Amino acid sequence: MSTMRAAVWTGADEIAVEQVPLPDVPEGWALVRVAYNGICGTDLSIHHGKHPRATAPLVPGHELSGWVERAGATGPREGALVIAEPLISCGECKACRDGHGHVCRRLGLYGIDAPGGMAEYVALPPHVLHEVPAGVDPRLAALVEPLAVAVHAVDLSGMQAGDTVAVYGAGPIGVLTALVARHAGAGAVVVTEPSPWRRQVAADLGLTVVPEGATMAEVLAPLTDGEGADTTFDSAAHPAVAADVTAATRVLGRIVVVGVYKQPTPLDLQAVCFKEQSLVGVRVYTSADVRRAIELLASDVLGLAAFPTRAFDLADVDAAFAAAASGQDCLKVLLTPLHGKADA
Repeated sequence: MSTMRAAVWTGADEIAVEQVPLPDVPEGWALVRVAYNGICGTDLSIHHGKHPRATAPLVPGHELSGWVERAGATGPREGALVIAEPLISCGECKACRDGHGHVCRRLGLYGIDAPGGMAEYVALPPHVLHEVPAGVDPRLAALVEPLAVAVHAVDLSGMQAGDTVAVYGAGPIGVLTALVARHAGAGAVVVTEPSPWRRQVAADLGLTVVPEGATMAEVLAPLTDGEGADTTFDSAAHPAVAADVTAATRVLGRIVVVGVYKQPTPLDLQAVCFKEQSLVGVRVYTSADVRRAIELLASDVLGLAAFPTRAFDLADVDAAFAAAASGQDCLKVLLTPLHGKADA
């Protein structure tokens, strides 16, 4: 076999499955047979031709699970179920030299700056591969990458057991952050989200949801004696959220920006000063966060089997991107090159 199927992005709103050559596997690298690949907001940005680094033609995809088809010089064995930590760090800047490659000055990702996982196979250096314990569903394993973002956000937040936590946005990252915070000991987790369907998903997962017509502050007030949340996560990256987070957070509280804003956005810095609030930014995750995400998934403590996903055959890539853009009926859209593994 010398070719494979891959979803190839060729320009704004143009993506199609093509027969392409199997990846070249550099010396010491591994070849991975892809099981599932999630579609995220970054992939939608690429699809619409709005990502500043993506250059066509490109095979997108960085939220992937699969099996090691050919083992690298190091790393997981042949046949192992793995997920990818898809970061490409330069190894030379100060952040990299200090052991913080996830905030490399020139950080890249497989699926943006190099071919990704929306294909039957992908070649990757073994150091980005993490083995997943036996018995974990490969479909759920594809959630490890976004789950690692949530793990990193909660870790950076300084959240304490018993905290009242506010989460803006019930998309995949928002819901995962809420679940991780709850598992970390939050006394209450309150989620606000404009989509009725996503609000219901959050409620079904046992989270407290701000009802339609109410505000985060109104729901937090009786839980906090009017003080506001101890820890607030902005997973929505919407200007209306930036305008609200300081008021929803207590004096000496913590605000964690998890969602990525596309442009500079007004924030009430006077409130940050007067209330001595801490403001923390989040960018992806560390290797330790990825390993912790695998542990949480494998132990099933978050109940992610109830996390709504929908799998599309790779051949249906257009429908998959449309479903991901709609934000309805599933929190995470997956592409699979495995025949018979798509949802009916």
